[in-house]
Amino acid sequence: MSGDGQLVFGGKAISHKCFNAFLLIISIFLLRRDLEAQGQEIRVAAAADLHFAMADLSGQFEKQTGIKVNVTSGSSGNFFSQIQNGAPFDLFFSADIEYPRKLVAAGLAEPETLREYAQGRIVIWALTDAKIDVAKQGWRALLDASVQKIAMANPEYAPYGRAAVSAMQKAGIYERVKPKLVYGENISQAAQFVQSGNAQAGIIALSLAISPGMKEGKIWEIPAETYPPLEQGAVVLKSAKNKNAARAFLEFVGSAAGRKILEKHGFAIPAAKQP
Repeated sequence: MSGDGQLVFGGKAISHKCFNAFLLIISIFLLRRDLEAQGQEIRVAAAADLHFAMADLSGQFEKQTGIKVNVTSGSSGNFFSQIQNGAPFDLFFSADIEYPRKLVAAGLAEPETLREYAQGRIVIWALTDAKIDVAKQGWRALLDASVQKIAMANPEYAPYGRAAVSAMQKAGIYERVKPKLVYGENISQAAQFVQSGNAQAGIIALSLAISPGMKEGKIWEIPAETYPPLEQGAVVLKSAKNKNAARAFLEFVGSAAGRKILEKHGFAIPAAKQP
């Protein structure tokens, strides 16, 4: 402050009145920016295995930025078809990176945003009161006479379904259990079949098996070497109405905080993406 009561800023004296006006302008700018962020919303199509992880990710992101994330969960294959037909999503998180790659090749997604964000894992899962003990029996549990139905995601649409088929073929039991198989449209629906008692066991995502309400069930993790890697990919769509916000959310998912959330929910992080 100068001797005449003026403030000195950048080597120049300014009056209190000018300085207060400057602060008011800055405050209005920051408030406007915050209000604009609060009004933003991005629409995300996410594979069903991400259901619980995405709730955490979107919650943290919204808390930090004020940008609302509207998530729709479902089958990666179905989302791929919907996006090809103009479904209004900004961002696509697939359980199979091949779907985002195909969207890029078709000119429907931004090439520079394509990335692998996680790798999925599959397990055999049963209720705690089931007659089988999948943790001890492993594949043999599916051959047990008490198991009349085995739930899994439809391999025609869902990457987790294709991984389950591959693993059973590698174990040499696929043809024996094939008559018992019942298909959910996605991995979440397959889990619901077991929860409801319509199936005595299921091959589902680890991320769902350890989620609230399901983590008390019996789990046996299927060896990763028995099925192709479930490389999960994401991409911003060219039709996105808010590309900057979509990119920001994608960056958050790939950040240290985002990776920590994914790991907590049972996903493996690709080696190249490790901190």
